Amino acid sequence: MPDTAIAWFRRDLRTHDNEALAAAAAADRVLPVYCVDPRTHGVQPYGGADSFRYEKLGTRRARFRRESLDALRDRLREAGSDLLVRRGRPEVVLPDLADAVDADVVTFHDLPGPDERTVRAAVTAALRERDVTPRRFWGRTLHHIADLSTPYTAISDTYTKFRKSVEADATVRETYPRPSLPPVPAGDDAGVDADAVRPGSISDVGVAGGSPGSPDADPGAGEDIETDEAAAEIDERAVHPFPGGEDAALARLTSYIWEGDHLREYRETRNGLVGPDYSSKFSPWLNEGSLSPRRVYEEVKRYERERVSNDSTYWLLFELRWRDFFQFQLAKHGAQFFALGGLRRRDDVDWRWDEQEFERWRTGQTGIPFVDANMRELNATGYLSNRGRQNAASFLVNDLKIDWRRGAAYFETELLDYDPGSNYGNWAYIAGVGNDSRQRAFDVLAQAHQYDPKAEYVTRWIPELDGLVPQKAHEPWTLSEAEQARHGVELGVDYPRPMIDPTTSGEDPV
Repeated sequence: MPDTAIAWFRRDLRTHDNEALAAAAAADRVLPVYCVDPRTHGVQPYGGADSFRYEKLGTRRARFRRESLDALRDRLREAGSDLLVRRGRPEVVLPDLADAVDADVVTFHDLPGPDERTVRAAVTAALRERDVTPRRFWGRTLHHIADLSTPYTAISDTYTKFRKSVEADATVRETYPRPSLPPVPAGDDAGVDADAVRPGSISDVGVAGGSPGSPDADPGAGEDIETDEAAAEIDERAVHPFPGGEDAALARLTSYIWEGDHLREYRETRNGLVGPDYSSKFSPWLNEGSLSPRRVYEEVKRYERERVSNDSTYWLLFELRWRDFFQFQLAKHGAQFFALGGLRRRDDVDWRWDEQEFERWRTGQTGIPFVDANMRELNATGYLSNRGRQNAASFLVNDLKIDWRRGAAYFETELLDYDPGSNYGNWAYIAGVGNDSRQRAFDVLAQAHQYDPKAEYVTRWIPELDGLVPQKAHEPWTLSEAEQARHGVELGVDYPRPMIDPTTSGEDPV
């Protein structure tokens, strides 16, 4: 049994069902650590040196992560432990801390993305150079990567085949209980100044609209990164406030499934647009790691035993397996997942780049209300319904023919629940370069009338169209001059004219 362990938290900011933390807890002393890697925030290049640059971590996700870390620290302190936060590259920070506390082992969860796996390899090599044992675990998915019927490198690239395979052949492991934690190693015990291992404060863990992160940032004790607090305020129209952290995640799990009994009709309501309970809203906590997908699975199964088992209970697990699928696809394909030609390596699409058109899409000024309402909600809250994501993405790539990676990167900046596998996998899917060869262009106008028949969603986010009948709110370009005057909406002034002929949306997809 090792004397001292470091538990390195990554995107697993929870104490329940955390195998890496449970393994570290077998030591006499445990130092829980989180590294603020400067490569994960600030303005960074996309892909190669000739690619565009974009903001990696938006203000709202930075707020959510900060709250998640605050909550994790509170949980650890309740257990008699603590959380050490350091800014710097993990492959530099962790070996130095291991030396400082004379650690024997560093435990952590692996992640499927190529950047994260590169970091893991660098950390592993650096630890081994100092005779510290790295121990990695898998806790990102519902199904454990070792329990797939084939190696992840050989799984099907089609979701239906993957789903049928895991439903037939793969079990879901039981969750790990919250471990009892030994004390944090003291500085005096390690023969170093106590300040060298003291917990740093957590005021912010990201930056929005700032300068590029320095690749040589010094891992100073408790160093924080500033962010714009005003921009992170909760918009009153938001479908949910999404407080960060494990307590908030478990509270949402209980309120959605048990107190509100919303799981009973999940499949019927999941394409909603307004309100907190049309869908589970678990994704921000799942993707930050404050909520385990296996914990969700256990609650769904208990609900099926105690209340009802129906299409809706199955469908929530169906969606968790979609999430699994993209995690394993990302692990399988690596950097190709983010390439212009996608997994299908298409070179027959003439992708465009028009900065003005992209800016109109980004800011919700396309003149197509259903698209604009969704983009305004994203910008104001950091969240977007699944239906909204599909339509906003389809408009950019299938109607405007703009490079799909630009839109995916913008979602990476803004989404509260950003996950590389799900985000880029879905964008590639819509763009026709991903896992499905079928065309995925959406008729945005038809979608608007189908999913927002009373125009409640559109007028919620585009108040200049409030007061119009639903038909006109969805199609303001049909307003006569007299109608514009009567309702105080002048096209091209109060609300833009459409960028394209709206009746052609969804036609001639890439």
